[in-house]
Amino acid sequence: MGILSSTRSLLLAAAVASSSLAAAAAAQAETWVMPTPYPDTRFHTVNVMKFAEDVKAATNGALQIEVHSGGSLFKHPEIKNAVRSGQAQIGEFLLSNIANENPVYGVDSVPFLASDYDSAYKLWQASKPVIAAALEKEGLVPLYAVAWPPQGLYSVKPLNSVDDLKGSKFRAYNPATNKIASLLSAVPTQIEEPDLPQAFATGRVDAMITSASTGVGVKAWDFVKNFYDVQAWLPKNVIVVNKRAFQKLSPEVREAVLKAAAEAETRGWQMSRTERDEKNKALADNGVNVQAPSAQLEAGLARIGGQMVTEWMVSAGDDGKKIIDAYRAK
Repeated sequence: MGILSSTRSLLLAAAVASSSLAAAAAAQAETWVMPTPYPDTRFHTVNVMKFAEDVKAATNGALQIEVHSGGSLFKHPEIKNAVRSGQAQIGEFLLSNIANENPVYGVDSVPFLASDYDSAYKLWQASKPVIAAALEKEGLVPLYAVAWPPQGLYSVKPLNSVDDLKGSKFRAYNPATNKIASLLSAVPTQIEEPDLPQAFATGRVDAMITSASTGVGVKAWDFVKNFYDVQAWLPKNVIVVNKRAFQKLSPEVREAVLKAAAEAETRGWQMSRTERDEKNKALADNGVNVQAPSAQLEAGLARIGGQMVTEWMVSAGDDGKKIIDAYRAK
């Protein structure tokens, strides 16, 4: 056999082998559905989409993740249990949304415990082992978490002190914001993000604590003109996977998922920092009065924060002490 014929034979054999591997991979490919709460334009969703792309590329298509954004598959409050029950293999939700199930899930929403990015990341590292253990008991594995920009205070009317919030209708979206409303002598009102414009327009709420990202996302300038950059806390979205589904993957695919998750976490935190700067500017550019809180307002919120830290540590027990000790040691 000549050199040319031999080369052709080798190339043909390689092509057949490659085709066979591709066919085998296609036959074994698994598709996960992934519900997320936010629209495609939100930076969390953009990051999730990139994570899904990275997993597909790293596994040569052996694992594909279909992202269902904007609460289109399951509403936000339903996502965690959907993943737990196996209705979805993977999902994203706000960790503090489930703090009523276990106080450790709400540590990142304890006001003024960690109110900048470096502190918030230290808190995540300190709390992750405890949170992961709690989630594992429910058949869930946390893959990564990304912080929202610091939470600010929106109000229809100007605020000079916490007394100005007495009797106000205060949007509550998790146990922490519900508690803040109560301590402010305000009326806590459960409102999901898509319903905020109508809720403000109809007077169902007139104040809220949330990020500049949410404010821009709902065009807050159409219904509120005051934003106080109190940097109350940096809540996190967590991406969890059903433990049984995760364990069914081959070791190589599991490793690829974990690697993509680590990259998504690093990328997401940087995206959050960029988001903060861009969205604060967008609020101001659209006529919202973006300002630092007055000394009186800041002092009043700090008192509420101190009380909530103490109460949270009592409610979280030994796990809470373990988290705070680890956080303060970093």
